[in-house]
This record gives sequence, structure tokens and C-alpha cells, in this order.
Amino acid sequence: MSAPQAQQASAGGQPRATLSVFDAVAMIVGIVIGVGIFKAPSIVAGNVGGGTAFMALWLAGGVISLIGALCYAELGSAHPNAGGEYYFLARAYGDWLGFLFAWARMTVIQTGAIAAIAFVFGDYASTLLPLGKNSSAIYAGLAVIAITALNVIGTAQSKWVQNALTIAPAVAILAAVSGGLAATPAAPAPAPAQSGSWFSGLALIFVLLTYGGWNEAAYLTAEMRDTRRNIVRSLVIGIVVITVLYLLLNLAYLNALGLAGMQASKAVASDLMKATWGEGGAWLLGVVVVSAALSTLNATVFTGARTNYALGRDFIIFRALGRWNDKASAPVNALLTQGAISLALVGLASFTPDGFTTMVAYTAPAFWLFFMLTGFSLFPLRRQTPANADPFRVPLYPVTPLLFCGACAYMLYASFNYTMSLDPGSIGAMVGIAMLASGVPVLMWAKRRAAQAG
Repeated sequence: MSAPQAQQASAGGQPRATLSVFDAVAMIVGIVIGVGIFKAPSIVAGNVGGGTAFMALWLAGGVISLIGALCYAELGSAHPNAGGEYYFLARAYGDWLGFLFAWARMTVIQTGAIAAIAFVFGDYASTLLPLGKNSSAIYAGLAVIAITALNVIGTAQSKWVQNALTIAPAVAILAAVSGGLAATPAAPAPAPAQSGSWFSGLALIFVLLTYGGWNEAAYLTAEMRDTRRNIVRSLVIGIVVITVLYLLLNLAYLNALGLAGMQASKAVASDLMKATWGEGGAWLLGVVVVSAALSTLNATVFTGARTNYALGRDFIIFRALGRWNDKASAPVNALLTQGAISLALVGLASFTPDGFTTMVAYTAPAFWLFFMLTGFSLFPLRRQTPANADPFRVPLYPVTPLLFCGACAYMLYASFNYTMSLDPGSIGAMVGIAMLASGVPVLMWAKRRAAQAG
């Protein structure tokens, strides 16, 4: 069955339009505002030549994300589907590429991201209440189980928890911003001997990684009220809110610590909280990061299972994943499968020196490859008849999608080079690429089964 046919299929219920603009914005903000903003700024500061360049890169990250969001808004408005990028790729290029994406998302991209986020949650939860030698991995596993169970219970419960978890870290960030901007600038720390240039590819990698995740809105289109208008509103509002918060927080970093202080810092957010709120700031930061990690984890689990659901609707070998549970208003089988794979990745990564770094390297090349291909899918899909009679159209076409695809191509190149330079991150990258390649024989098997059944 092809992806366009899957939209018409029936297998135990259909997604219902229950998500408002606020729900979708909370999901987007919750996914994006995670641990990156508490880790990446010091790395970015160490690779630029001054405060102006530092802030310009964060603004550029917001602009690039907004350009990509406009492209996704057209895709989601014209072709709303619970499969999101899977559906776009399959409809634009054929079900073979849709299958490979869904396979990569199920085994590498989404499950690896879930494991990485869970490890960050475990790292910070361990600072508040350590559980022994394997504390981080234990917390990571428990978080995956708990958040998966929450989503299995139902979409309504999941979205209310998401809204609460999104508001909590956003309020805490605003508190840090107010303290940082009001603080008397600290005496500048000695800068490292080698400072960065005005533009740095490595710095942009970490900026865009920190902005990453807004594309998950594509998986909400089948459950969003008035998709044509609300997908655009949700993405634009979400990106603007995120960009403003990031700019304000980075201004607070600069004011309280200075660029040299940021460059010398290994925990820039913790240093900001200590400078503005005293020693209790470190404890408060731990609570904030735990909340942000849970928010990101919940939203990532929610959207990730939707691709597995679409895969099950289209390929007989994954039929069990394509059942929608009306009582929970969720793809329960897809959620359970995703949770099991994520738990396995947590277990495997726990044997490496840094589970988070290993999982980032595991996911990065596949993520940026399919992100770029989804951007290019806008060109063939614009020539097809849209599901909505009057969909949103990206402004300045074709310049806008070309800019987005170019940024993705650069990130694919830069991320691959960066992950392969890591130790042991290169191991994670190679395993992730191998898992992606393993989808080819699975696709051939799926095709044979479909031919036998047909």
C-alpha cells in the first residue's frame, strides 16, 4: 500500500482533531527548549570572536528555523497526515524512501533522540538524588518507561502534562533572564588563548542543534483543529517564542558572565544561576533542566510513535503498529515498540563513557539527511493536488525552500565530520549509519510480503 492510500485505510480507528494552537505550540516549544540551551552557549562562545558575532549566530539560528518552519507549514497544510515527514517523502518520491525514513526514525532518529534526552534527564536527576554507580542510566530507563506509559494512557493526559512541563522551564528561563540582565556584569575571566572568528561552522552546528525539534509539528497535522491555518500559526508562534527566549537568555549570559567568562565556563547556565541567585541557583537549575528534559521527552515520544503508526498502515510486516486505540486516542502498539527500542538503546549506551554524546552521534547523520530530503519534497509535492483546497504557500518560492535545503546540506556535512571526530562518538555514528542501511533488506522483505499478500 502506498502512503497516499494509507490515509484512507482503516485499522482500529482514526486520529481525531483534538489539538489546539496552544497545544501544538506547547509541544513545539517543549521539544525545542531542552537541555541544549543550558550546554551549547559556552561552546558557541568559544568559537566566535566577539559578543556581536555570538548573538548574530543565535539570531541566524532562529531565522533558519523560521525558513524551515514555513516550508513545513506548506507541507503540513497541503498534505496533513499523522505520518508527517514519512508521508511527505513517500508521496513525493515513492514508498521506498518513505519506508527507509520510517525505519530510520524507528530505529535511529527518534528512538536515539529519546535515549539521548533520557540520559540528560538522568544526569541532572542524579545531581539532585543519586542512585549509585549507574544512576544516570537508571533514571533514563525509568523516564522512558514513565513517559511511554503516560502516552499509552491517552493523548488528553499527555498534552496536559506537556503544557505544564513546557510552562515550568519557560518561566524558570525568564527568571534567569531577569536576574542575568539586571546583574552587574562580573569581572571578565581570562579568555582562552585562541578565540574564534566572526563566523564559525562548528558554532552554527551547536546553535542549530539547540533549535532542533520544531519539525515534529508535522506529526500533529492529523490531530490539529483547522490544520490549514493552525499549522502555520503554531510553527511561526513556536519559533518566535523560542528565538526570543534564546536571545534573551544569551544576552543574560553575556551580561552576567561576559564572553570570556562564557568561554571559560564548563556549565554556563549553572554559573549564571550562581551569579544571579546564589548557591541555591545550582539546585534550581537542576530542577529546571529536569523539567525541560521531561518536556522534551514527552513531546518526542508523542510525535515519534505517529511515524511508526503510519508505517504499520502501509506495510503488512508492521501491521500491528498501524492500529489506533480510540480509547486512548493514541497508537498504543507503536508507542510500546518505540519505548522498547529506546530502552534497548539506553542499555547499550550505558556501557559507553557518555551516553548522551554517543546517542547524539548515533542520530545526527540520518537526521540531517532526511531533513534535507523533506525540504526538497516541497518541489514535487507542489505540483500534486493538495488535500486542502486552499493550502498555505511558502513565500518567496523557490528561494525559501532552496535556502532551507542548503542549510540542511551544510549541517549534514558538518555534523558527519564532527561526529566522526569524536571518541567514542564515532562508534555511535557508524552504528547509526549501519542501522539505516539495514532498512534496505527489510524493505525488500516488506515488498515480497506485500506481493504475496496482494
